[in-house]
Parts: sequence; C-alpha cells; structure tokens
Amino acid sequence: MNYTEAVEILTSRGRFGVKLGLDRTRAILERAGNPQLGFKGALVAGTNGKGSTAAMLAAILHEAGHTVGTMPSPHLSSYTERIQVDGVPISEPEFAAAVEWLQPRLEGIDEELGAPTEFELLTTVALTYLARHCDRLVVEVGMGGRLDSTNVLDLGVAVITNVDLDHQQYLGDTIEKIAYEKAGVIKAGNTVITGASQRAMVAIEERAAAVAATVWRLHGEIHHTRRTVGWEGVDVEVHGPGFDCALRTPLLGRFQGDNAALAVAAAHVIDGVGCATMTAGIAGVSWPGRLEHVGDHPAVLLDGGHNPAALRWLAQTIPELAAGRRLVVVFGMMADKDLPAAMAELRQLRAAEVVFTAADSPRAASPERLAELWGGGEAIASPEAAAWRGIELAGLDGVLLVCGSLYLVGAVRPMLVAARR
Repeated sequence: MNYTEAVEILTSRGRFGVKLGLDRTRAILERAGNPQLGFKGALVAGTNGKGSTAAMLAAILHEAGHTVGTMPSPHLSSYTERIQVDGVPISEPEFAAAVEWLQPRLEGIDEELGAPTEFELLTTVALTYLARHCDRLVVEVGMGGRLDSTNVLDLGVAVITNVDLDHQQYLGDTIEKIAYEKAGVIKAGNTVITGASQRAMVAIEERAAAVAATVWRLHGEIHHTRRTVGWEGVDVEVHGPGFDCALRTPLLGRFQGDNAALAVAAAHVIDGVGCATMTAGIAGVSWPGRLEHVGDHPAVLLDGGHNPAALRWLAQTIPELAAGRRLVVVFGMMADKDLPAAMAELRQLRAAEVVFTAADSPRAASPERLAELWGGGEAIASPEAAAWRGIELAGLDGVLLVCGSLYLVGAVRPMLVAARR
C-alpha cells in the first residue's frame, strides 16, 4: 500500500460522517493489542486554544527529554500531520504502513458495530503507531470529549482550555450542555487543569467530584499575568501549587498567555518539569496556521479559528498588531457555524477591506452568502486568488489576515509560505 492508497481508504470513510461514541474505537484498539493503555501525558479538550496548549505542553515535555507523540486535528496540508513525534510528522511510507497494518484488524467491525468514521480510523492508526515510538502523549480532543474517539485514553491529566458555543448540533445549545460533554474526558484520579469560566465550571467540578479528580483552575489554584510584546509574542508569569515560572511564548495573541499557563501547570503535574525547561521548551514552540506570521510587506497572518469565540479572541489581538497599518481580511467559514455572530465579531477587527472566499469543502459557506451577510466586500471563489487579492489590497506596508477556517488556511498556506520566503 502506498500513501495515496492509504489516504483513499481513510477519505472513503468520510461518507459515514460524525458518529459520536467509543465502541468502534475501543473494538479496533482491542484487536490491535490495546496500544493506548499505560501512556502518560495529557488529553486536551476545549472550544478554542486546545491546539496551542497541546503544542506548548508537547514542546516542554520534549525539552525535558521525552519522546512526545501528538495527533493534531485537523491537518493543514497532509494527513501525515495527524501523527507527529516531537513535532515531526510521520513520513508518507510510514503512514501507509500504519494504515496497512491496521486493515486486517478492521474485519467484521462494520457488521458488528457499524462502519468506523475517518476520524475513528485516524485515531486508531495514530495510537498504534505512537505506542511504538513515544513515551509521552499529548492528544487534542477532536470534538466535545465524552463521546470523542480520543477519549479511550486515560493519560493522568485532563486539560479543558475553555468552553464556548460550537458544534451545537452535536454537543448541545448551551454552555452548560457543552461543558458536560467536555468534562467527560476527566477520568478517575486525574488532575484537571482548566481555564473554563464559571458557567462551565459546574459541570467540570461535578464530573471531577464524581471520579475523585483534582481540579486546578486558572485564576484559582493557578495564577498568571500576561503582557503582549507585539510581534514577539507574550510574556507570562505563572504561579501554582509547587511551581513558579516566568517565560515568553512566541505564539501571538494575548490569549496565548492563558494557554501557556495551562501548559506549564500540566507539565508540572505530568513530570515535575522545572522552570528552566519550561522556558526553553515554550521558547521554541510553533503552531502552524494559528495566528501564524508567515511574511512581511505586507505582514501576513494565518489563523484557523473557526467559530465566533475564536474571532472574538482575534479582535483582542489584531488591532494591536496592526496599529497604524492598513488591515485587510480574507475570510471563509463553514456554513454550519453561527455566521451572523461570526460577522459581528469580524466587524470588531475594523478592517479596511474584507475579501470573502471558500475552502474546497461541501460544508463551506459560499463567498456570495458571506458577502451578503456582511453587506458588501468582494467575493472570490478561489482561496488562492482571494489571498493574492488581499495582498494587493493591503499594500507593502499593510497587514493581511486570512481567517475563519483551518480548511481555508490549509488551502492558502503553502502558496503564501513559498511566496514570502
């Protein structure tokens, strides 16, 4: 089996859509020898910031001398990004071999439990591979938590970054209902590290109490201050039970100070990592496609935040970065999101121009629909053409922000990175 054939096997499963539940994943992993058992690390859930938090935590653990497996989701350009060891994606031949190894172990699953989804297969492929190559896991939950296939893992630490409205058709239409789903990642005896607000904390604390888990809260057990240093990142001071550290994360956005504090606390719980190691680890972190600065003249920022809450975070950061410069936004979002709320947050960016486009996905909102909701702006079908138009509108001294969807960012990132070198 080659890489193309392996990807075809996975993508053919897309027709089975989203199937929440752990039965199929557990059954496949049992046939694979239960490689998920015995790992130490963190399962990272949350509405926004979970990817950045996971990336910082993995960087710290790597600096501490561990071999760290991660499963970023979704990928930007290649399925190989879904399985990483110390931040390096699996090779295409290794990916194909991992899928091929799992194939015989799927026999009978369809008939017994229903056809596994693409995400379920990716999860099992990743875990069977990482079990042979890593001694720590930092895994980002796909959606929700309680019924997400990654929840077969018990890594000792459960991180819940925050809880906001997203995926309401699957998780519920209130913060409280969504918090209940995310709290489902908490296992017996875990340490829970969370930046969730009070509305979400009720469900988190109830679940923790039910399984005798310990809860560390941001602004509670964990104290931190944060100060943006423009295009250099965020300076953070973090204090908690048994640790005290000052560091700088190069990831842009004031909100990354919160994520860094959660990552530091988790690293302390997992391995008692010291401040010097934390500082060095976070200093070298990268997280492509998440408020990523890929070039200048104009300055180009890529952010895959895909819901109104993520745009709200951008509105707290972009005006400071773009102060005194012409800001142009290229925007695309999935049609199943709360588009009117997203538009309201997008207006807070005070962009000079907005260009609407769509990633190549049947779920994507049409550029024309987005422009209609906005009440103007250009609508360009091709993401690449929209990005070039954005560069033209921004001018050499301006700032171009591409945002609204990781699928959109993934479509334009290779072109923009190559062009800005």
